[in-house]
Parts: sequence; C-alpha cells; structure tokens
Amino acid sequence: MVILSKGDHVWVDPDAKGEFDIPIGATVKFSDTGQIQLVDDEGNETWVSAAEASKLRQMHASSIDGVEDMIQLGDLNEAGILRNLLVRYRDGHIYTYTGSILIAVNPYQLYDIYGQKNIIGYQDKKIGEKQPHIFAIADNAYYFMKRGGKNQCIVISGESGAGKTESTKLILQFLAAVSGQHSWIEQQILEANPILEAFGNARTVRNDNSSRFGKYIEVHFNRQGIIEGARIEQYLLEKSRLAFQNKLERNYHIFYRMLVGFSAEERAKLKLGTAKDYHYLTQGGSLDLEGWNEVAEFARIRDAMKVLMFNPEEQWKIWELTAAVLHLGNLEFSESEVRNLKTAAVENEKVLQVVAELLQVDFDDLKRALTQRSTITQGEVIYSPLNQEKALDVRDAFVKGIYGRVFIWIVTKINTVIYKEKTDKGRISIGVLDIFGFENFEKNSFEQLCINFANENLQQFFVQHIFKLEQQEYDKEKISWQHIEFVDNQDVLDMLSSKPMNVIALVDEESRFPKGTDASMLTKLHKEHSGKAIYIKPKSISDTRFGVVHFAGSVFYQSVGFLEKNRDTFSADLFDVIADTKNPFLTTVFEGQRAMSTETRRKSPTLGAQFKKSLDMLMTTLNACQPFFVRCIKPNELKKPNIFDRPLCVRQLRYSGVMETIRIRRAGYPIRHAFNEFIDRYRVLVSGMKSHEHH
Repeated sequence: MVILSKGDHVWVDPDAKGEFDIPIGATVKFSDTGQIQLVDDEGNETWVSAAEASKLRQMHASSIDGVEDMIQLGDLNEAGILRNLLVRYRDGHIYTYTGSILIAVNPYQLYDIYGQKNIIGYQDKKIGEKQPHIFAIADNAYYFMKRGGKNQCIVISGESGAGKTESTKLILQFLAAVSGQHSWIEQQILEANPILEAFGNARTVRNDNSSRFGKYIEVHFNRQGIIEGARIEQYLLEKSRLAFQNKLERNYHIFYRMLVGFSAEERAKLKLGTAKDYHYLTQGGSLDLEGWNEVAEFARIRDAMKVLMFNPEEQWKIWELTAAVLHLGNLEFSESEVRNLKTAAVENEKVLQVVAELLQVDFDDLKRALTQRSTITQGEVIYSPLNQEKALDVRDAFVKGIYGRVFIWIVTKINTVIYKEKTDKGRISIGVLDIFGFENFEKNSFEQLCINFANENLQQFFVQHIFKLEQQEYDKEKISWQHIEFVDNQDVLDMLSSKPMNVIALVDEESRFPKGTDASMLTKLHKEHSGKAIYIKPKSISDTRFGVVHFAGSVFYQSVGFLEKNRDTFSADLFDVIADTKNPFLTTVFEGQRAMSTETRRKSPTLGAQFKKSLDMLMTTLNACQPFFVRCIKPNELKKPNIFDRPLCVRQLRYSGVMETIRIRRAGYPIRHAFNEFIDRYRVLVSGMKSHEHH
C-alpha cells in the first residue's frame, strides 16, 4: 500500500481514454487521513480519497526533476518520457538525449546557445559530457568520421513546424566552423540554403517556413577533416501548392519576395504588379509573413546566387519563368457550346500575350495548346476543343511542369559549383537528411503515400540501428541477448514496394495504360491486397479511398487524382510549343524531354518510380554510413513559446519511433544501474560490503 505525504510525486491515469491520452504526473499538495489533494503537471487540482490514493503509482526519483538522457529514467514508459521532455522544456532545456538519439523540442523563441562560444564548447566532447545540444551530435559525427574514416549521416525527422530545417542549418554551421578553414567553399555550401528555402519553402498552417521538399546534403571532407565540397539531392517538391493553397497558407516564398524586392524597372519589364494581383498567391488569404523582411530576404537570395556563380543572365531567365508562372495563373477561360461540344476560350488574351513574350513562344500556338487537344488519326492532325475545366487543368499542369523543372535546374546548378571531383581515395562525408515526417491529414493523396513510404523505410533503418546498439551493449556486458525480439515493418514495405503486385507497381501499371483511371487502379488494389491485415478496404462501395496500417497508425488515401499526379506530365501540344521556343533557358530546363515523342514520354519513369529509385539510392547511402538521429518535436500547433500540448507530443513521439526505442529496451533488461549506484543501493544485503567510496 502506498502512503503519500505532502510533496510526493505520483502518476495519475487520465479520465479520457483517447488514443494519445496517457498518465500525467502530479504532486501531493495536502494530505491527511481522509483526503489527499493533488496538483497535476497542467496545474489542475483534484481530491482523492485515501483508498484511491493507495492505488496511485509513485513516481521514480529520476522523473521528478528530469534527466538529460532518458535512458536513465526509472519510469521508462510513455508517461515518463513525455513528462521528462515537459519538465526540461519548462526549464528552457529544449534538447534531451535518449542514448545517442537527440530529441529537439521547438521553443518558438530564440535562445542564445548557438554562437561561436558554444561551437568551441562542444568540440571534441563525447555525447553526455555537456548539456544535450544539436552541436554535440554534429561534433560526434565529425569525430567518428575523422577517427574511423567512415562516412556518417544525421537523420533529422519530425512534422512540419517541428524545426527540421533550422536543425539542418545549425549542423551545417557547426561543420563549416570546425573544419577550420573558413574558405569560399564553406560559404557557398551555407549560401545554398537561402536559395533552396526561397524556391522550396512556403508558409503552411503549421509552419511559416515549411520545407515542401526533402533534401539530403552530403558534405565532403579530406582525411584532415577539411571541407572539400558538397552535393545536394532533392526529393518530391510539392507542386500542387503552385496552383492551390489552403486557407492561411502561401505559395512558395520566392513569388512574394521578388514582387517586393524587384526595382520598379524590373517589375515593368516583367509586367508584374503586387501579390494581391495574382490568383496563385491570394487563395490562402495570407500575403504577408509576420516577422520577416521580404525585401531584405530577396536581396539575400540575390547575394547567395552571386556567391553560387549564377550569372546575371541566368538569374534574369529564372525571374522570367517565375513571372510567367504568376501570369499563367491569371489566365481565365470562358465556355460556350459549339456543335454540341463545350469549348473553352481564353478570356484575357493580353495576359496570354505577356506569357508568350516571357516564354518566347508563338502566341497562337500557345493559345491553341491551352484550349485544344490534338490527336493524329491516319496521319492527319485532328484538334478537339477542351472545356473550361480541362483548360484550367492544362494550365495548372503546365505551371507545375515549368516550376518543377526550374527547381531541379537550380539544385543542379548549385551542385555544379559546390561539388568537387574526388582527388584522393581518402574522401569521407557527413550527410544530413532533412525530410518530411509521417503525414496523416483529413485528405491524403499520392504525395502522402510517397512521404509515408519514405518514412516506413527510415523507420526500419532507425529500429535496426537501435536494436544493433542494444546488441552492442549486451555484448559489452557479456549478457546473452538472443531472447530479445523486435517487430519490424517489413510487411508494410513488402506490400508497398517489394513483393510482386505491390501498391506502387499497381499505381504505375495503371498510369501507363492510356485508358487507366483512378477507379480501375482502386479496384486492382482492393483485389490484390484487401485480404491483408495491413490494408484497409472501406465498407462503402462509393468510398474512393484505400487504407494502409503504417508503423505510426492507419492512413486513408484518396485515390482520386492519383494517376494524374503519378504521371506528372502535361499535354504533348504544350511540349511542342516549348520545342519551338526562342528562349534558350526554357530549352535548357526541358532538356532531354523536348525531343521525346508522346509515346516515349508515356513510357518515361513516373513520379512514383523516380521517387522509389531515389529513395532506394538514399537508403543504400544511409546503410553505408554510421547514423545519428535527431527527432524534432513541435510542442503546439499555435507556433507559440511555453505551450506544451500533451496529446500532440505523444503522437509525435510515437510517429518518430522514440517509443520503439523504449519497447526494444524493455524487451531485454530495462533497469540498468551504474556499478557505483548498485553497490550503494544493495550493499546492505551482503555483510561486510563497503560503499563505492571505499572501493
């Protein structure tokens, strides 16, 4: 029976029984024989009877004030981990270890812990020697790379708004500083970031500077640990954002920044107005970004482009194409009936004229390609009119095609500058992966399937690494560990991509059929996988979704729009228009695709196939490295400091695999006393045993 006194700490089970409700910590405020008053971690007061109090679980001493490394927690469970993060967060400690894994809670405020003094302070220090910090992870990766001559990688994950992008920047800042040369190449690597953020980041409901693409930055060093160069891989830019933004969200930063950053003369040349003038920028109703100076940011982007050797002509050509995207968004189509066919016509031809001039293509050809579709029958070209809805779809697909290829060109350009050919066999590297976390929205589409597929791969990589660390610990202590088992997620990976007739293969197959539809794809998925426990077929026939039981929970995907997104192309007629452009930059951006026939383009890899290939290459790279993990946690949805949303944090801890670390540890011998602590605690059981101070 538990007898409680004032000041004792206990665990209280939640009243609600939701998926993310777990026990909360509480302190005994008042105690007498009949009643006990508790104050929980949220400040809520409750009275319990002595009988009820006797059933409460006392908190382990390690959970009261929090620990820097959660492996040391006596309460090694979800409630213990959550409370530890809460206690440290309230004390201003945003970093916590779980072994060698760093948990980073976004403070939504600036802390003075990243200056030169801190960089020097974390150099040549083992994890645990100083307060947990992102610099400690970067330094240990650098140390092990130099000492062992083996490539390292740092995998940063978390939801949008959790702080992944900032963590990546801090690691690169640390590596640039400790390599000790302060050279031009280090500066160029750091300057790639403002450009990539401008073209690939946007304001979302969850985050004012959300990366809408994944990236792997591999920094190359010589044997002396000096930076030689770097290479950037990008994954799955969210192109749907170009044509549509949800309420309170924005399009990509670059559009807003160039509109306020251009000189009056530049704006006039590109026929540009202000952000409120463009359909593609106003749908979310959020034009301004609080706390950001967009004029200064645009100047910084231009400075970064100079550092990365973008010549003035290349820069101007980029602005021409981004301006063309905005003008295309303002194209409007009317609809009339001609010979019983709904026919679209361009309403504002002046806007189309501006687009044709910027792209340097023929006005009439462009107009025809946006409002008609050509087919060849018996050697003769037949033009069929598009209706208004189809014309808008063609316009939006064209915009996504242009911007997506400009983005790839920018990444390639940066790589040509920062990547240096290997000069000796001693080159080693540290890779930093900043990639989308697990996603589950009200409506999930093809992008979410790709993102969650990537996270399934990374989760397996993470769990296998944690299990390996446990194995090494047991070997070091000479303890038999064979009985420990862990459940991996191979069955989900098999269904998504490995086994015959897998989900991605079926989506791909249907994308290649000219008559393939989202409905026929869904039918094949149901037929092939509905017998599996990890596949969910909706009960209603009219429900166009399918579900997958992922490691982090079940997600339903809306099949409508899947094939179009996977095909990731636009009309052959627009390709023909581009083929005749007088704009050499547009020609370069579409290099290799202009010359393709329609049939060849249909056979070229789909977006899903390209993403799977990129992911396979990434996993091969990661598996050849010694990994470190940074798990970023968003404490609240309001983007405000000093607010800790418990269910939200529990969900992220589960999604990030941190709870899996606990499960693996608890499967073996979870209680691990240091030798000195063990002697002091249990020496009374052995006569004549002295305390550790006498040993």
